[in-house]
Amino acid sequence: MLFADRLEVWNPGELHPSLTPEALRAPHASIPRNPLIAEPLFLARYIEKAGTGILDMINLCRNAKLRAPGFRQEGGQFIQTLWRPKTVERDQVGTMSGLSGEQVEVLQNSAEDKTLLELMVVAGRTNRTKFRDQVINPLLTDALLEMTIPNKPKSRLQKYRLTAKGQFRINLLANKPPYGSIPPLMGGER
Repeated sequence: MLFADRLEVWNPGELHPSLTPEALRAPHASIPRNPLIAEPLFLARYIEKAGTGILDMINLCRNAKLRAPGFRQEGGQFIQTLWRPKTVERDQVGTMSGLSGEQVEVLQNSAEDKTLLELMVVAGRTNRTKFRDQVINPLLTDALLEMTIPNKPKSRLQKYRLTAKGQFRINLLANKPPYGSIPPLMGGER
């Protein structure tokens, strides 16, 4: 699951009983949950058998001056958290999204179809041409917003609505999981 400040990788299953999330931070044995999958991956050189992958990842994060990754067990899932770098103030509207404050307002208020004038009111704008050029057109180009009548862009009945990609971006800004929780796959295997 991707959030504004982190990436969480959820794997069905649990750590081997001899390992704990804390034990992963020290040298440990490589104990694959499914040796039948691990062996061909090793032979194809996609993985190694030394059990150093997590320690390498911790060191790479430290070298990049990132917060150390997090590990936890929750509801039959092993969850790894990788933190994004802090580059801007999180409370600035639209930061970390590449959107202006007006574009964020438009997206947040476009769950239902809205006319250009309704969106101008939301953004507090009065100049239709500048609003279309500076706010609406970039959202259309990025496929965050779509027209209800795409083959007639200048129709007097034209309205705009949020796309799935736009909803995903709003979820990131609100620090919500974009797809909800990920259900377990099969039999707890990793």
